[in-house]
Amino acid sequence: MRLYKLLKNYSKKHITAMHMPGHKRHNFIKNSLPYNLDITEIDGFDNLLSAKTILKNCMTKATNLYNTLQSFYLINGSTCGILTAIKSCCDIGDKIIIAKNCHKSVFNAIELLNLQHVFIDSHFEKDTNIFCDILPSDVKNCLEKNKDAKCVLITSPTYEGVISNIKEIAKVVHKFNIPLIVDEAHGAHLFLENKSAINFGADIVINSLHKTLPSLTQTALLHVCSKRVDLYKIQKNLATFESSSPSYILMASIDECITFMQKYGKKYYDRLQKNLDLFKNKISKLKHLYILGYNSSIPFFDFDKTKIVIFTNNTNISGETLMQKLRENKIELEMCYTNYALAMSTIFDTKKDLMHLCNVLLKIDNSLEHSKNEVYIKNIDSLSVTTIHNALTQEGVFVKFKDSINKVCKEFVYVYPPGIPILVPGQVITKKIYEYIISLEKNNLNVISDFNKLLKEIKVLKNLDK
Repeated sequence: MRLYKLLKNYSKKHITAMHMPGHKRHNFIKNSLPYNLDITEIDGFDNLLSAKTILKNCMTKATNLYNTLQSFYLINGSTCGILTAIKSCCDIGDKIIIAKNCHKSVFNAIELLNLQHVFIDSHFEKDTNIFCDILPSDVKNCLEKNKDAKCVLITSPTYEGVISNIKEIAKVVHKFNIPLIVDEAHGAHLFLENKSAINFGADIVINSLHKTLPSLTQTALLHVCSKRVDLYKIQKNLATFESSSPSYILMASIDECITFMQKYGKKYYDRLQKNLDLFKNKISKLKHLYILGYNSSIPFFDFDKTKIVIFTNNTNISGETLMQKLRENKIELEMCYTNYALAMSTIFDTKKDLMHLCNVLLKIDNSLEHSKNEVYIKNIDSLSVTTIHNALTQEGVFVKFKDSINKVCKEFVYVYPPGIPILVPGQVITKKIYEYIISLEKNNLNVISDFNKLLKEIKVLKNLDK
């Protein structure tokens, strides 16, 4: 079947979409974006990589909405913004400080620039098995040991909605006279309640519009928020990582999204918050499942409650099973893990959508038994014996996965979504990591490796063990 036909057929099904993109397949602009709108840089339509007229005005509109020094369109997704931000702050061979839960695109930049990466100490919330917020004290400790670092990059909010104290982290980073980059891909909407990193001292912020706002998939923004950032370098590196043939349809969707948010963003967001409050009141009847920030406390600095994180720790089912049960009731979630599943709400979710999710969760909850579900702790602590770039340029060999313990990995291994690496090239494959990957596979999670041979084989550095 052709992809177009498959998409058309699926669009006719009445499925409650608790996943990205943020427009939830609602045609909010009351028009279409067909082939007859697909053009190139013809007269009157400007050029994204050297914007002077219409596209410059469009990006100025985004700059004004987010109140930044300058905001840039990204039509290669937030990945393009991450690569641009890092290359604008680091030269080849430099040192970068990052959070352990960074997206794979951060590690791709590290590979391309042969950077030395240093992890900030990370913490897990013991009951939920998700990354906690990044502590300013941990950032300070890391910087004091690595004063030659050129920038700090963290993710906030996380995929699950955990928000770090950007204001205090920025103060720490700026004392070392380097910029703070915040991957806020999942928080393009946070400016509506003054929770965006843009408002609290971050120097570069990257937003995926398509994740939580009404813009087409693959659209994003890079925000420059301070004069610590060289705008010339940003523009030069965008020309490297952006397509030289940007889609005008994608750029039009960004412009429509920004226009819509200017006119109706607060109204729609207030409506979503009221509907989430109704959801919270009704969902309080859950006996076995619990939802972070709804019928359980939030053990973090802050939290984005549009992320509905449903935990199965105290039940006899896994996160994957819960996701499947919801799918059987015509609800499609964003992702699942061993002990939780994630529903993403946006301004285009109606009261009916949220009540449907609530009613199905209550129904499932009544069918469950109380049980101490095994939680497989995320453990990505491991020694890196060389840089990612060096590991990838050395000779490698495939070994059986069961024989890989204490060998040095030569490929990326991650679960998608969310695309956070479990192993990176140059990292030692410990017994704990091996067992963790096995547990993920047992829970039917999508474990991906560069050569797609797991769990049978994995590529390691030849003749180099720990």
